[in-house]
Amino acid sequence: MFNDGFKDRIIRAAKLDVNLYEEVEADKGAMSQATAVVVLSSIAAGIGSTGRVGPIGLLLGTIAALIGWYVWAYLIYFIGTKFLPEPQTKADPGELLRTIGFSSSPGLIRILGIIPGLGQMVFFVASIWMLAAMVIAVRQALDYKSTWRAIGVCVIGWIIQALILLFLFSLLGSAAKPI
Repeated sequence: MFNDGFKDRIIRAAKLDVNLYEEVEADKGAMSQATAVVVLSSIAAGIGSTGRVGPIGLLLGTIAALIGWYVWAYLIYFIGTKFLPEPQTKADPGELLRTIGFSSSPGLIRILGIIPGLGQMVFFVASIWMLAAMVIAVRQALDYKSTWRAIGVCVIGWIIQALILLFLFSLLGSAAKPI
């Protein structure tokens, strides 16, 4: 499960290898690997931002990332299969959890944010890279021919998730602030 093949999958996902996303979409046994990628990427972000958020940010960030990944995958599944499907679209939530999990691979570079002066740049580059991986993951998992449709689904999902988070943070008040 977590061997050289796992490392190879992480590298291929970060290289935006379309075949990797097809592979993990079809591999029902890749769920633990996808989860591990999300956790590792979140830990990298936590370590990379410890100067700004402190050690508690590592724990909270990892938990939030896992919850966010799960919610995001189901949002994308719902939007992509119910509102914006193409004729050949056929997917289940597990396929999206696996492909979207691996799209977190570029986030591993966020660990470099711990180097003074690099944090913002590293996080910016990682965000753009992860977004590109997400679009590929969604396009492959939903069997889209159109990359633009995958971008649309990602944007709609992001807006909905942002609104949900804003609502939750407003309920929690100043006790919780986004990291």
